Amino acid sequence: MKHFDSAEALEAEIGKEVAVSEWMMLTQQRVNLFAEATDDPQWIHVDEERARRESPFGGTIAHGYLTLSLLPKFFEAEVAFPFARMSINYGTNKVRFPSPLRVGRRVRGRFALLSVERHADCVQSVWKYTVEQEDGEKPACVAEVVLRQYY
Repeated sequence: MKHFDSAEALEAEIGKEVAVSEWMMLTQQRVNLFAEATDDPQWIHVDEERARRESPFGGTIAHGYLTLSLLPKFFEAEVAFPFARMSINYGTNKVRFPSPLRVGRRVRGRFALLSVERHADCVQSVWKYTVEQEDGEKPACVAEVVLRQYY
């Protein structure tokens, strides 16, 4: 795990890949629970038989927003900000889903620090978050995410 003990330590990592998470299996159960929680039961996500027959992917795939929502789990397991009393997601500048995330694949996150700005009450950092799937040619998600670590 990468610990940032100060704003200066964070600034020293600008332009670098800071962390890579452990692999996690994407299960159909997780996809089904997300579909239920978001009222988005589209067949390409939840109907395994139909997806095998009709989908160009040969099976079910994760919702794009499920893929995006995995990033905080991966990030928080790998990066810590002990200098801050609180860290929040401030927003997202850009999100893309270059490749479908197939159910039954292992996934992980990669995190590169793009920039850091100091404010009176916090440090704002912009990160490139990437979700990759095992044996995937392209990432499943690439996002530019803005975080704030409050003093």
